[in-house]
Amino acid sequence: MAFVPASELKNYIGKELGRSAWLLIDQQRINQFAECTGDHQFIHVDPEKAAQTPFGSTIAHGFLSLSLLPVLMENIMLMPEGLKMAVNYGLDSLRFIQPVKVGARVRVALTLLDVSEKNPGQWLLKTKAVMQIEGQDKPAYIAEQLTLCFV
Repeated sequence: MAFVPASELKNYIGKELGRSAWLLIDQQRINQFAECTGDHQFIHVDPEKAAQTPFGSTIAHGFLSLSLLPVLMENIMLMPEGLKMAVNYGLDSLRFIQPVKVGARVRVALTLLDVSEKNPGQWLLKTKAVMQIEGQDKPAYIAEQLTLCFV
């Protein structure tokens, strides 16, 4: 995570902040997510049945891919100096473009889209997060994510 004076955050609008390290999406992670959410649809947890689908294997839940956003953006996110805490403020948009197959590696490319001071000492950062799938032209998703920072 990089820190800059809050007054300089706007200088980074439109700039890519970086790309995360690659992360392997294995069946164990998919199964654990299914257990946590109760979503045991066969396309996620049954390799034999999933092999008979057009995907040819199990795929990660879309929300599993999305839930990885905080850990993937942790080392590339830009924050205001003096940060006391940051909270997830939601999404302005989200589109799942293509599924993440078991065994794929993913990473996130992050671009700062907007910065606004909601209240004194509260900065709202809007980023575009693109989850890339190694070896694929199309991303898993494109999200406009909001982070509220308290300084």
